[in-house]
Amino acid sequence: MTGPNIAAVRPAYRDGNVLRWLAAYTASVTGDVVYFLALSWSATRIAGPSQAGLVVAAGALPRAVFMLAGGVVADRFGPRRVAAASDATRCLVILASAAALVWAAPGIWLLVPLALLFGVVDAVFMPAVGAFPPRITTREQLVRVQGMRGLSIRLSNSVGPAVGGMALATGGAAGAFAVAGVLFAVSLVLLLTVRVAPASAPESSEHPNPWRELADGLRYVRRHRILAPLAGVIGLSEMCFSGPVALGLVLLADERGWGAAGTGWMASAFSIGAAVAALWITVLPRITHAGPGVIAALLVTATATTVLGYTPSLLTATALTVMIGLASGTTVTLTSALVQAEADPDYLGRVTSLTTLCTLGLAPALFPIAGVSAQIWGAATFFTGCGMISLLAAALAVAVPALRHARLQSRGAQS
Repeated sequence: MTGPNIAAVRPAYRDGNVLRWLAAYTASVTGDVVYFLALSWSATRIAGPSQAGLVVAAGALPRAVFMLAGGVVADRFGPRRVAAASDATRCLVILASAAALVWAAPGIWLLVPLALLFGVVDAVFMPAVGAFPPRITTREQLVRVQGMRGLSIRLSNSVGPAVGGMALATGGAAGAFAVAGVLFAVSLVLLLTVRVAPASAPESSEHPNPWRELADGLRYVRRHRILAPLAGVIGLSEMCFSGPVALGLVLLADERGWGAAGTGWMASAFSIGAAVAALWITVLPRITHAGPGVIAALLVTATATTVLGYTPSLLTATALTVMIGLASGTTVTLTSALVQAEADPDYLGRVTSLTTLCTLGLAPALFPIAGVSAQIWGAATFFTGCGMISLLAAALAVAVPALRHARLQSRGAQS
């Protein structure tokens, strides 16, 4: 059955168990933001921007490489156990690094191994923490939980830089790493208080080869009538909005002469739109027609993104980025809820790792394309391309009947 027996019909935002998970997730994401800020700042101070990029990449690479393996670990040992162990590891590693910096100046000798280890642990933590919702709430509440998660991410991305900046100003890199470590410790304590529904069947004492488990998970997704096309929709819909669009806004503002202030207005408008989408989805009584909702949101995203590239007015551009934030935020929330609702709990860690990899793995390819297209053809070409990608995602969702008609309603007892 989906969620613990005590979940009943209480809205997710009034469920103490869900709120404890959300608080743990918020503390963890805020710790991530503080950590990455301290890492980037330290690397820049030591070796300049070029080396800073290499240090950050050292953390991103193992996260991408081991993401699918992290899903296997989450399914084998359970999401709560794996997420708690990951938080504990990150806490100890970060606090140890902070202690080392008290006695020695930060150097590449410390930052690169730290980034590598952190990336590996992140690859395990992300699928595990993403597999919690179906085990702590009911199917009908999954959209709300994903909306709450979206709000958590927005809050963390707003508060984290301020917290990290103050920590760096008062305690340097050691102080910032210490603050991140404390946030991971808070996340760990909260996770240990979350009640999680048991697996649908007792775990076997003998596990197959991890590679076989991974292959089994990939086959499960490939054969699933909704999850297979949904993974493609997620990858396409997030390709532009997991980072490249931020660069596109910078290029557009520079081309139009709006300056840094124009970039700031548009970036803030996008974040506000995404936050509003998460909020209204959280408080809505119920969204059952998830498939049609995803398609409608993708069509709005495609239209608004294409028009954005051609608008001559900063005011119009800001309004369009609010609309894009609303639509793309709705897409993320509904697709995440569908993944959680459709995946067998025994495979959820592997499914989550695959969809996360689709989200994070395709976006970096667009960074160089954004710069080249803006330089040769103008920023409008880049945004038109992003609009076409969103339209392609909508077309894929429309072409698959199971996804086109996907709903989020109770199925009774769930395994």
